[in-house]
Amino acid sequence: MTEINENLLRTIIEEVIREMGDSSDKVSFKQQKTGVPANEEDWLKNSGEAQSGTSEDEVVIAVAPAFAASQTTNIVGVPHKEIIRQIVAGVEEEGLNARLIKVYKTSDVAFASVEGDRLSGSGISIGLQSKGTAVIHQRELQPLSNLELFPQAPLLTLETYRAIGKNAAKYAKGESPTPVETLNDQMARPRYQALSALLHIKETKEIRKGTNAQEFTINI
Repeated sequence: MTEINENLLRTIIEEVIREMGDSSDKVSFKQQKTGVPANEEDWLKNSGEAQSGTSEDEVVIAVAPAFAASQTTNIVGVPHKEIIRQIVAGVEEEGLNARLIKVYKTSDVAFASVEGDRLSGSGISIGLQSKGTAVIHQRELQPLSNLELFPQAPLLTLETYRAIGKNAAKYAKGESPTPVETLNDQMARPRYQALSALLHIKETKEIRKGTNAQEFTINI
């Protein structure tokens, strides 16, 4: 356990130093970014402000601000591109279509999913943070209520993400699927807690309060 803590501490210190840059710069927590950034990975293409869907055979994947941009992998290094590939495959296996939007006004997975199902033609969305935390949400549910929640990102495999896509599509079709099974490790939370907090801080720094959700085409 000591080795794990030392490694985490070293990672956090290195990240903080990189984030600080020039130590003479003043740090401000009130500063807000504005506008739509143009630094997403090349497998995503911004196609403009996200509009409300009209098709009942779609599931919206609502990702957080840093996704595939300032962060490109989840908390255990799985590339965002592969995560999206599996979620989309799961949705398509059920005969539905996946639509990806990026939510800039929040870094919270629950509120990102609410924005997603508001824009989803089926009323079903998958919220996804950059560190990998996921949720399946349905329109008219309260933000902290959900159909399925996957809070332990380190334990989510690509197979799990594919199953999340499948179940989201089943909910969109009006079915009541068996909840996705996930791994259980009581040590995952303490082992990754510090790194998780750091990644969430980095995600929150990418919030753009005045920017509406943007839609992205996926090239995978």
